[in-house]
Amino acid sequence: MPNNFALGNGKPWSRRQLLKLGLAGAGITGTAGLWQMLNLQSKSIVKVPPFDRSAPDDVTNPMKMLRDFDYGTVKQENGRTIREFQLTAGSSIIKLNSAVSYNIWDLNGRIPGPTLRAKQGDRIRVLFLNNAGHSHSLHFHGVHPAEMDGVRPISNGNATIYEFDAEPYGVHLYHCHIEPVTRHIAKGLYGMFIIDPPTPRPPADEIVLVMSGYDVNDDSHNDYYAFNGLPHYYMHNPIQIYKDQLIRLYVLNIIEYDPAVTFHLHANFFDVYRYGMSMTPSEKADVITMGVAERHILEFAFRYPGKYMFHPHQDAIAENGCMGQFEVLTESNSQNSVKSS
Repeated sequence: MPNNFALGNGKPWSRRQLLKLGLAGAGITGTAGLWQMLNLQSKSIVKVPPFDRSAPDDVTNPMKMLRDFDYGTVKQENGRTIREFQLTAGSSIIKLNSAVSYNIWDLNGRIPGPTLRAKQGDRIRVLFLNNAGHSHSLHFHGVHPAEMDGVRPISNGNATIYEFDAEPYGVHLYHCHIEPVTRHIAKGLYGMFIIDPPTPRPPADEIVLVMSGYDVNDDSHNDYYAFNGLPHYYMHNPIQIYKDQLIRLYVLNIIEYDPAVTFHLHANFFDVYRYGMSMTPSEKADVITMGVAERHILEFAFRYPGKYMFHPHQDAIAENGCMGQFEVLTESNSQNSVKSS
C-alpha cells in the first residue's frame, strides 16, 4: 500500500525528500531517454506551424497544452525503463472570462493536468504531493494492483507513490477519486495519460483536446465549458495545422454533470481508434458520442485551406465555451503569417 509522507509546500522536491521516499538514485535527473529521442526523430518530417505559447495566465495555457507531452524522467533499474513523474495538487483562481473568476484545484499549477506519456511495458512511478488544502488522490485508468488504485485519501501536506506497469497501450486518464468524485474532477483534478504501442504509430501532428465543464454556482449544473481549460479560447485563437498533414487528435471528455457529449468536426471525416487501443480504425465518422471519461484517437487531414469549426453538437455546451476552430494553412500561408507577426 502507498505510504503517506509529509513533504512541505509544493517547491521542487529536494534530494533529501526523495531519499525519504527511496527515490534518489542514478538517472533521477537524467534525459528523457533513448525511446523518447527516437520517437521525436521519427516525427521530424511532420510539419507543425509555429505557434504562440503565451497565455492569459499561468494556469490556463490552451495553446501550449495542445502539443505538450510529459515523458517523465527516465532511468534504468534492473534492465527496465522507469518513467518517473512528479504531480503536485494545489489550488488556483482562473478567469473564465472578463467578468467571472473561479477557484479550482490544479495539478502542477495547470488545468488540465500534464499529459503524461509512456510506452507499453515501461514501469511508471508517480510521486504525488498534495498541497491543495483538502484530501485528494490520483486514480489511473488502466491495469495495476489494487494498492495502486488511488482510492485512499492523501491528506493535505502529505505525499505518496503510485507505481505500476504501463499497460495496455491506448489513451487513458487520471483523476482524483475522493468523494464526491464528480466535484473533485469538475474542480480540476484530471489529466490525460497516453501509453504508446510497442510499434510506433505513423508520424503525425499530434494534438490533445480535453473537454471539461465549470459549475461556478455549485448547483451540479455546468455554467461554462472548455477545450483545454479555457472557454471559447480556440474560437478566438484557432489551432493552426497544415493542409494534407495527418492530424492525430487525442480527445478526452471529462465533462461532469452532463451524461454525454458529442465531438463534431466540420467539412471532414475522421478515422476512429476507440480508446486508442487498436492500430486500425474501427469506423469513419464526423460526429462521435462520448460519455464521461471516454476518450479516443481521431485521425484526419484537411484537403483545403481555411477555418473549420469543431464542437459538441449539444448547442448549450458549444455556445457556453466548448467550441473552436482549426485553421488549415499552406506553407506559404504560414510563412506570411510569421513575417507579419
